[in-house]
Amino acid sequence: MVTRIRQAWGRFAENRPGTAQFVVFFLLSNGMTVFQLALMPVLKWLFGMTALVSTTFQLWPVGTNTDGSTYYVFDYAAGALPDGGGGLAYFLAVQITLLIAQVINFFLQRNVTFKSNSSMGKAAFWYVVAYIAITLGAAAAQGLYKAPVYDLFIDTWGLGGTGETLADFTTMIINAAISFWVFFPIFKVIFKQVPVEEPAAAPATAEAQP
Repeated sequence: MVTRIRQAWGRFAENRPGTAQFVVFFLLSNGMTVFQLALMPVLKWLFGMTALVSTTFQLWPVGTNTDGSTYYVFDYAAGALPDGGGGLAYFLAVQITLLIAQVINFFLQRNVTFKSNSSMGKAAFWYVVAYIAITLGAAAAQGLYKAPVYDLFIDTWGLGGTGETLADFTTMIINAAISFWVFFPIFKVIFKQVPVEEPAAAPATAEAQP
């Protein structure tokens, strides 16, 4: 059975390489999302036991909210959610989770999905550039949905601690979805397969004349 599945997949990948890449990318990305969903609550719990929850982390004001308050790209006001923004503790839990997941994802996507043999240094550089850009974009977008999501699960639906966990999962899934749709076309560019040049054949030696 396993052999037949591998043979069928091999034929599919040969006939539709682009689709096969996307399928593998999709599976690995979902695996990374599950990993993040498992790691994020652990880090959030660990940092939640420190004074970092009471440390405000607000960086890069880019405008104003509807209530007239400043809109920050990174907005983690002091205090536990949903009344506060989770403080520096929540910021570190989110960013460390994303960083660990993306480092693992880099090697999996490069070696498994795209089977790239191009320069790892160049690929890593552009991966970091893309990661920073996506992180900034996702952080700015999080300011629009983070507070409403936590309010919905914890206060409106009255789920308490369970609601906070569900809100953690929801925000992480949204972050993962943003990364998923942005990273695939970037990976197609930075994870290339460079043709391997065949070594030049040695010139034939003329047979010695008698």
